[in-house]
Amino acid sequence: MRLLAPLASGSSFLGRRNPVAKLGGAFGLVFVLVVAADPVTALVALAGVLAAVPLFGIRYGALARRLLPLLFAAFGVFVVTLLFTTRRDEALWTAAGMSLRLVAMALPGVLAFASTDPTDLADALVQQARVPARFAIGALAAWRLAPLLAADWEALTLARRARGIDAGWNPVARIHLFAGTTFALLVGAIRRGTRLAAAMDARAFDAGHSRTVARPQPFGAADAALVVACVALGVLAVTLSVALGTFRPLF
Repeated sequence: MRLLAPLASGSSFLGRRNPVAKLGGAFGLVFVLVVAADPVTALVALAGVLAAVPLFGIRYGALARRLLPLLFAAFGVFVVTLLFTTRRDEALWTAAGMSLRLVAMALPGVLAFASTDPTDLADALVQQARVPARFAIGALAAWRLAPLLAADWEALTLARRARGIDAGWNPVARIHLFAGTTFALLVGAIRRGTRLAAAMDARAFDAGHSRTVARPQPFGAADAALVVACVALGVLAVTLSVALGTFRPLF
Protein backbone atom coordinates (compact mmCIF):
# COMPACT_ATOMS: atom_id res chain seq x y z
CA MET A 1 0.00 0.00 0.00
CA ARG A 2 2.91 2.33 0.68
CA LEU A 3 4.12 1.77 -2.87
CA LEU A 4 0.89 3.32 -4.20
CA ALA A 5 0.50 6.24 -1.78
CA PRO A 6 1.23 9.73 -3.22
CA LEU A 7 4.74 10.84 -2.30
CA ALA A 8 5.51 13.90 -4.41
CA SER A 9 3.95 17.32 -4.74
CA GLY A 10 1.62 17.77 -7.67
CA SER A 11 3.28 21.13 -8.44
CA SER A 12 6.49 19.55 -9.81
CA PHE A 13 7.15 19.48 -13.56
CA LEU A 14 6.30 15.81 -14.05
CA GLY A 15 3.85 15.83 -11.17
CA ARG A 16 1.65 18.18 -13.21
CA ARG A 17 1.52 15.80 -16.15
CA ASN A 18 -1.64 13.92 -16.98
CA PRO A 19 -1.93 10.68 -14.96
CA VAL A 20 -2.71 8.69 -18.10
CA ALA A 21 0.44 10.08 -19.73
CA LYS A 22 2.55 8.97 -16.76
CA LEU A 23 1.01 5.50 -16.78
CA GLY A 24 1.30 5.28 -20.56
CA GLY A 25 4.96 6.26 -20.42
CA ALA A 26 5.63 3.71 -17.69
CA PHE A 27 3.90 0.93 -19.65
CA GLY A 28 5.74 1.94 -22.82
CA LEU A 29 9.12 1.69 -21.12
CA VAL A 30 8.21 -1.61 -19.46
CA PHE A 31 7.00 -3.03 -22.78
CA VAL A 32 10.40 -2.33 -24.34
CA LEU A 33 12.24 -3.81 -21.37
CA VAL A 34 10.22 -7.02 -21.55
CA VAL A 35 12.21 -8.19 -24.57
CA ALA A 36 15.65 -7.75 -22.94
CA ALA A 37 17.14 -9.89 -20.16
CA ASP A 38 20.67 -8.46 -20.07
CA PRO A 39 21.85 -6.07 -17.32
CA VAL A 40 23.08 -3.36 -19.73
CA THR A 41 19.60 -2.63 -21.10
CA ALA A 42 18.10 -2.52 -17.61
CA LEU A 43 20.98 -0.41 -16.28
CA VAL A 44 20.63 2.24 -19.01
CA ALA A 45 16.86 2.43 -18.53
CA LEU A 46 17.26 2.58 -14.76
CA ALA A 47 19.82 5.38 -15.02
CA GLY A 48 17.50 7.40 -17.26
CA VAL A 49 14.55 7.01 -14.89
CA LEU A 50 16.65 7.89 -11.83
CA ALA A 51 17.93 11.01 -13.60
CA ALA A 52 14.30 12.18 -13.97
CA VAL A 53 13.43 11.67 -10.28
CA PRO A 54 14.03 15.36 -9.31
CA LEU A 55 11.53 16.39 -12.02
CA PHE A 56 8.87 14.50 -10.04
CA GLY A 57 9.68 16.58 -6.94
CA ILE A 58 10.84 13.48 -5.05
CA ARG A 59 14.01 13.24 -2.97
CA TYR A 60 16.23 10.25 -3.57
CA GLY A 61 16.21 9.37 0.14
CA ALA A 62 12.42 9.26 0.28
CA LEU A 63 12.34 7.21 -2.92
CA ALA A 64 14.86 4.74 -1.49
CA ARG A 65 12.69 4.22 1.59
CA ARG A 66 9.66 3.71 -0.64
CA LEU A 67 11.54 1.14 -2.72
CA LEU A 68 12.85 -0.98 0.18
CA PRO A 69 10.40 -3.87 -0.46
CA LEU A 70 11.27 -3.79 -4.16
CA LEU A 71 15.01 -3.76 -3.45
CA PHE A 72 14.68 -6.73 -1.12
CA ALA A 73 12.72 -8.56 -3.83
CA ALA A 74 15.41 -7.75 -6.41
CA PHE A 75 18.10 -9.05 -4.06
CA GLY A 76 16.10 -12.24 -3.57
CA VAL A 77 15.80 -12.68 -7.35
CA PHE A 78 19.56 -12.14 -7.67
CA VAL A 79 20.38 -14.80 -5.08
CA VAL A 80 17.87 -17.36 -6.36
CA THR A 81 18.94 -16.87 -9.99
CA LEU A 82 22.60 -17.08 -9.03
CA LEU A 83 22.06 -20.35 -7.19
CA PHE A 84 19.67 -22.13 -9.54
CA THR A 85 20.49 -20.88 -13.04
CA THR A 86 21.38 -23.56 -15.58
CA ARG A 87 23.96 -21.29 -17.26
CA ARG A 88 26.78 -21.73 -14.80
CA ASP A 89 29.31 -20.00 -17.05
CA GLU A 90 27.39 -16.72 -16.90
CA ALA A 91 25.44 -17.10 -13.66
CA LEU A 92 26.47 -13.69 -12.29
CA TRP A 93 25.56 -11.93 -15.54
CA THR A 94 22.15 -13.61 -15.66
CA ALA A 95 21.39 -12.89 -12.00
CA ALA A 96 22.39 -9.23 -12.36
CA GLY A 97 20.24 -8.90 -15.47
CA MET A 98 17.15 -10.36 -13.79
CA SER A 99 17.43 -8.24 -10.62
CA LEU A 100 18.20 -4.98 -12.46
CA ARG A 101 15.40 -5.69 -14.90
CA LEU A 102 12.94 -6.10 -12.03
CA VAL A 103 13.87 -2.71 -10.55
CA ALA A 104 13.93 -0.98 -13.96
CA MET A 105 10.46 -2.29 -14.83
CA ALA A 106 8.88 -1.46 -11.45
CA LEU A 107 10.42 1.97 -10.83
CA PRO A 108 8.50 3.89 -13.57
CA GLY A 109 5.20 2.64 -12.17
CA VAL A 110 6.19 3.53 -8.62
CA LEU A 111 7.11 7.07 -9.72
CA ALA A 112 3.87 7.43 -11.68
CA PHE A 113 1.73 6.50 -8.69
CA ALA A 114 3.90 8.41 -6.21
CA SER A 115 3.30 11.66 -8.10
CA THR A 116 -0.40 11.16 -8.87
CA ASP A 117 -3.45 11.92 -6.78
CA PRO A 118 -5.89 8.98 -6.90
CA THR A 119 -8.84 11.24 -7.73
CA ASP A 120 -6.94 12.79 -10.66
CA LEU A 121 -6.04 9.32 -11.89
CA ALA A 122 -9.67 8.17 -11.84
CA ASP A 123 -10.78 11.33 -13.68
CA ALA A 124 -8.05 10.91 -16.31
CA LEU A 125 -8.92 7.25 -16.84
CA VAL A 126 -12.51 8.23 -17.57
CA GLN A 127 -11.65 11.21 -19.79
CA GLN A 128 -8.58 10.07 -21.73
CA ALA A 129 -8.54 6.25 -21.47
CA ARG A 130 -12.35 5.99 -21.83
CA VAL A 131 -12.59 3.67 -18.85
CA PRO A 132 -16.21 3.20 -17.67
CA ALA A 133 -16.99 5.62 -14.87
CA ARG A 134 -18.40 2.83 -12.71
CA PHE A 135 -15.13 0.90 -12.84
CA ALA A 136 -12.94 4.00 -12.33
CA ILE A 137 -14.93 5.27 -9.35
CA GLY A 138 -15.05 1.80 -7.81
CA ALA A 139 -11.29 1.45 -8.18
CA LEU A 140 -10.83 4.90 -6.64
CA ALA A 141 -12.97 3.93 -3.66
CA ALA A 142 -10.99 0.70 -3.18
CA TRP A 143 -7.72 2.64 -3.43
CA ARG A 144 -8.88 5.13 -0.83
CA LEU A 145 -9.88 2.33 1.54
CA ALA A 146 -6.68 0.29 1.09
CA PRO A 147 -4.68 2.19 3.77
CA LEU A 148 -7.42 1.34 6.29
CA LEU A 149 -6.41 -2.32 6.09
CA ALA A 150 -3.09 -1.55 7.78
CA ALA A 151 -4.88 0.40 10.52
CA ASP A 152 -7.40 -2.42 10.99
CA TRP A 153 -4.60 -4.98 11.23
CA GLU A 154 -2.89 -2.97 13.93
CA ALA A 155 -6.16 -2.49 15.83
CA LEU A 156 -6.95 -6.22 15.69
CA THR A 157 -3.46 -7.11 16.89
CA LEU A 158 -3.61 -4.68 19.81
CA ALA A 159 -7.13 -5.81 20.75
CA ARG A 160 -6.09 -9.46 20.85
CA ARG A 161 -2.98 -8.62 22.83
CA ALA A 162 -5.10 -6.66 25.34
CA ARG A 163 -7.24 -9.79 25.82
CA GLY A 164 -4.14 -11.84 26.53
CA ILE A 165 -3.99 -13.58 23.16
CA ASP A 166 -0.30 -13.70 22.36
CA ALA A 167 1.67 -16.40 20.52
CA GLY A 168 4.96 -15.63 22.22
CA TRP A 169 7.83 -17.60 20.66
CA ASN A 170 5.66 -20.55 19.60
CA PRO A 171 5.80 -20.71 15.75
CA VAL A 172 2.67 -22.87 15.49
CA ALA A 173 0.72 -20.45 17.68
CA ARG A 174 2.02 -17.54 15.61
CA ILE A 175 0.71 -19.13 12.41
CA HIS A 176 -2.65 -19.83 14.05
CA LEU A 177 -2.88 -16.25 15.35
CA PHE A 178 -1.89 -14.84 11.96
CA ALA A 179 -4.60 -16.89 10.24
CA GLY A 180 -7.22 -15.75 12.73
CA THR A 181 -6.27 -12.10 12.38
CA THR A 182 -6.28 -12.38 8.59
CA PHE A 183 -9.77 -13.92 8.63
CA ALA A 184 -11.07 -11.14 10.91
CA LEU A 185 -9.51 -8.54 8.62
CA LEU A 186 -11.16 -10.13 5.58
CA VAL A 187 -14.57 -10.16 7.28
CA GLY A 188 -14.20 -6.48 8.21
CA ALA A 189 -13.14 -5.56 4.66
CA ILE A 190 -16.16 -7.36 3.17
CA ARG A 191 -18.54 -5.57 5.56
CA ARG A 192 -16.99 -2.19 4.78
CA GLY A 193 -17.14 -2.89 1.05
CA THR A 194 -20.80 -3.87 1.27
CA ARG A 195 -21.68 -0.65 3.10
CA LEU A 196 -19.70 1.38 0.59
CA ALA A 197 -21.43 -0.30 -2.36
CA ALA A 198 -24.85 0.46 -0.85
CA ALA A 199 -23.86 4.09 -0.23
CA MET A 200 -22.60 4.48 -3.83
CA ASP A 201 -25.80 2.96 -5.22
CA ALA A 202 -27.83 5.39 -3.08
CA ARG A 203 -25.89 8.24 -4.71
CA ALA A 204 -26.76 6.96 -8.22
CA PHE A 205 -23.27 5.77 -9.10
CA ASP A 206 -24.95 2.80 -10.80
CA ALA A 207 -27.49 4.84 -12.73
CA GLY A 208 -26.02 3.92 -16.13
CA HIS A 209 -26.39 7.45 -17.50
CA SER A 210 -23.53 9.53 -18.88
CA ARG A 211 -21.80 11.60 -16.22
CA THR A 212 -20.49 15.15 -16.42
CA VAL A 213 -16.85 16.05 -15.70
CA ALA A 214 -16.22 18.06 -12.56
CA ARG A 215 -12.40 18.06 -12.77
CA PRO A 216 -11.11 18.24 -16.37
CA GLN A 217 -7.75 16.53 -16.92
CA PRO A 218 -6.11 18.13 -19.98
CA PHE A 219 -3.75 16.10 -22.16
CA GLY A 220 -1.33 18.42 -23.92
CA ALA A 221 1.88 18.36 -25.91
CA ALA A 222 4.00 17.96 -22.77
CA ASP A 223 2.02 14.85 -21.81
CA ALA A 224 2.51 13.33 -25.26
CA ALA A 225 6.21 14.20 -25.07
CA LEU A 226 6.48 12.34 -21.76
CA VAL A 227 5.10 9.15 -23.34
CA VAL A 228 7.43 9.49 -26.32
CA ALA A 229 10.43 10.14 -24.05
CA CYS A 230 9.75 6.99 -22.01
CA VAL A 231 9.48 4.82 -25.11
CA ALA A 232 12.60 6.49 -26.56
CA LEU A 233 14.51 5.70 -23.37
CA GLY A 234 13.61 2.03 -23.70
CA VAL A 235 14.62 1.99 -27.37
CA LEU A 236 17.91 3.74 -26.51
CA ALA A 237 18.66 1.18 -23.81
CA VAL A 238 18.09 -1.72 -26.23
CA THR A 239 20.09 0.02 -28.98
CA LEU A 240 23.11 0.58 -26.72
CA SER A 241 22.95 -3.01 -25.55
CA VAL A 242 22.91 -4.27 -29.13
CA ALA A 243 25.78 -1.94 -30.08
CA LEU A 244 27.88 -3.21 -27.17
CA GLY A 245 27.11 -6.81 -28.06
CA THR A 246 25.52 -7.56 -24.69
CA PHE A 247 21.88 -7.73 -25.77
CA ARG A 248 20.14 -10.98 -24.94
CA PRO A 249 16.42 -11.42 -25.61
CA LEU A 250 14.28 -12.91 -22.89
CA PHE A 251 13.05 -15.70 -25.17
